Amino acid sequence: MYLKALQSGEVPEERKGDLDKPQRLRGPEDRPIRELQRKAEGTGRTRTFWDLLRSLLSFTHGHVGLVVSSLVGLTLASLLALLPPYGTKPVIDSVLGDRALPEWFASVLGPLGSDKWSILLTVCLGMIAVTFVSVGVGVWARWRMTKLSKLMTVRVRKQVFDHAVRLPLHRVYAIKSGGVSSILRDDAGAVGDLVFSMMYNPWRAIVQLVGALAILAWADWRLLVGAILVLPILYYTERMWVSRIRPLWRDVRSTRRHVDSHATESFGGIRIVRGFNRGRSETGQFTRNNNLMARQELYTWWWMRAIDAAWSVIIPTSTALLLLYGGWRILAAQQAPPGTEADPLTVGDLVMFMAYLASLLGPLAVLASTATGLQNALAGLDRTLDLLDEPIEMPDAPGAVSLDASHVAGRVELDHVGFTYPGTDDAVLRDVSLVAEAGQTIALVGPSGAGKTTLCNLVARFYDPTRGQITLDGRPLTKVQLESYRGLLGIVEQDTFLFDGTVGENIAYARRDADDGEIIAAARQANAHGFITDLPDGYDTLIGERGVKLSGGQRQRLSIARAILANPRIIILDEATSNLDSESEGLIQSALTELFQNRTTFVIAHRLSTVTHADQILVLEKGRIVERGTHRELREAGGLYAQMVARQQVGEEAWNDAELAPA
Repeated sequence: MYLKALQSGEVPEERKGDLDKPQRLRGPEDRPIRELQRKAEGTGRTRTFWDLLRSLLSFTHGHVGLVVSSLVGLTLASLLALLPPYGTKPVIDSVLGDRALPEWFASVLGPLGSDKWSILLTVCLGMIAVTFVSVGVGVWARWRMTKLSKLMTVRVRKQVFDHAVRLPLHRVYAIKSGGVSSILRDDAGAVGDLVFSMMYNPWRAIVQLVGALAILAWADWRLLVGAILVLPILYYTERMWVSRIRPLWRDVRSTRRHVDSHATESFGGIRIVRGFNRGRSETGQFTRNNNLMARQELYTWWWMRAIDAAWSVIIPTSTALLLLYGGWRILAAQQAPPGTEADPLTVGDLVMFMAYLASLLGPLAVLASTATGLQNALAGLDRTLDLLDEPIEMPDAPGAVSLDASHVAGRVELDHVGFTYPGTDDAVLRDVSLVAEAGQTIALVGPSGAGKTTLCNLVARFYDPTRGQITLDGRPLTKVQLESYRGLLGIVEQDTFLFDGTVGENIAYARRDADDGEIIAAARQANAHGFITDLPDGYDTLIGERGVKLSGGQRQRLSIARAILANPRIIILDEATSNLDSESEGLIQSALTELFQNRTTFVIAHRLSTVTHADQILVLEKGRIVERGTHRELREAGGLYAQMVARQQVGEEAWNDAELAPA
């Protein structure tokens, strides 16, 4: 992102040299870069903590039982954990000292309180037993919350993935595959951890806080007042720093997403990188992006350590001051003249108080230590919600119908269609009108950039036209459910995409319920069965990511077999035979001719030999249809199509002469 900002001139000239210098810690002066990142991501929204909490709770829908049982178990475990510290008072005052047991405690012990050894043994065993029960219940409660955390992680990742695949294409291209992976892995993956940071740990702190305050008030209200005075200091310290940390973590995650995207892109195009000897350049870009992320992380680290340092000083200092005050009262009472009213505070009370103070400040310290990590996870939730808030591609209009393929004839009409890609002002298609009758083959030819692929994208409804409309059997596509319409399509693109799996799995991607016989039949029609059987494991051969283990022609034929297996009503072949040799192309053309029967087909090809039998040939230039007719009609017209045919014939004749020339 920083590199793009440099290229566009949006970063001040004096900052450009920073990329090639040793990176030092920067903070506020990096703010323009962070603003550029937000601008590029198309989001500037800020959610409050409570907005994020409500969103988190919405992800727990359907798992209320887990939430309630976990919090109930946690409450019981936390309350039981408050009992053992009380045992220090009777042991110190009555066992090690000479004070009598409190009446209520003596009645609980009964005969066991007859001598000091019995009291000591009973109190210690009781503390151990309560601790075991508390730990057992606490582990069960934490297990329930951990289960909820994993279920939520799976749910959120599924929701994000499902939403991302339905985003408009221009947004998918903007996010990039590495960026989506980063959001799924880091941002959505951190949402499940938030149930501990925003539910489990705070609830445990509240229970222990209320319980400890109640016991401290019963023990000595003056010491309690001193302890409570610390809480506002802790609260405002936390609030002051945390409000600054979450935006910083959001920027770090944004930069990490761009680093992941760049790495994915570099290795995806490794042949080009090596072919143009750009390995060092790509490494330099990766290093500079990582330097920026490291600077952001270091700046965030200082803010995080500031919180930890503040709490590390405040809590021990307050504890020491309360111990000093309590100790002074006890010493003053011991040195008071006889007959003076004794201070009710005992050594046992003070030790018990300090134990409960630790129980009070301990959960707060845990919250403080996890607060910075919480802001990191909240930044991930914030970015996840940003993605989920983005509108999906062409949501179904009210009353949109679902089509039954058996009742679709396949007549496609474009009525004065115009189209401009989102974010641009230049029209790619202008006033395009055509009628493809059911079962007809429509060929699209023309120079590069004429709008052929864009027209097919509109037919596939990857985009909706910005002007005019497209109809199927007289019904506007906007009134047809998108998934229903896409189920009628079979697409073979110029840039063949195969998944990392077996040959059979890639062909069957078009129809998951297809059996082996149907898969083999589709491969035969696409002239792919021969080379597939020559592979080491036939249809079970793993082909690698994007079919890297196959040749270009083999990948193209698998893609065609996939389209054949789909048994579509509308077929789109975008440069479908561009990667095939002449022999394979001829075999496939005969198979495609049979496949085209009773199916509406749109074909894009630079090899005009593939479209000579088309029912209608449309010649596009600068986004307009400048010629239309059959192959014979257009050749006789002597226009742009005839010129293209003549140029291609001259090239083929020159190639043939070179092949026949003696060596």
